[in-house]
Amino acid sequence: MSRIGKKPVTVPDGVKVSVAADNTITVQGKSGKLTYKALERFKLEVKGNLFSVSRPSDSKQDKSTHGLIRSLVNNMIIGVNEGYKKELEITGVGFKAAVQGKILNIQLSYTHPINYNIPEGITIVTPKPNIIIVTGVDKAKVGEVAAQIRDYYRPEPYKGKGIKYSGEHVRRKSGKAVAGAGASA
Repeated sequence: MSRIGKKPVTVPDGVKVSVAADNTITVQGKSGKLTYKALERFKLEVKGNLFSVSRPSDSKQDKSTHGLIRSLVNNMIIGVNEGYKKELEITGVGFKAAVQGKILNIQLSYTHPINYNIPEGITIVTPKPNIIIVTGVDKAKVGEVAAQIRDYYRPEPYKGKGIKYSGEHVRRKSGKAVAGAGASA
């Protein structure tokens, strides 16, 4: 049995989980509402404050999907209860970001500013011009938006300029001057 799939998910107070006849899971909490349609051959149960998933067979596909469904529902419960957050740091002279309504305006070393339309269900704040905080209830959507923003200017290894996740380590390289000095001696 899947180690993750066989663990029941504890539903905290203030979060309501319901399963429809077509295996559509609806999770509702203080931060919002999320839905997910699981495969119909899986058995989904809500007993009291526990949510559990059981699979129909021991095939390889069913084993992997078993754990996936459980993890997705667990992420949905955490999302509507607490929410998810990704923090990005901008490094570089003249690099900055600001939120203007539903648009994130990012100025990097390009000739024009980048205007990123903030998707529905995502909140972006910039407490400082070099910090971007992405929050939302859907873990996948928060991660995707943060990755899209980071892709505008990934951190480069020579000067460290670019957009990186908070806490991400950028491996630095020595430049030509340091490499060339040792070769001529």
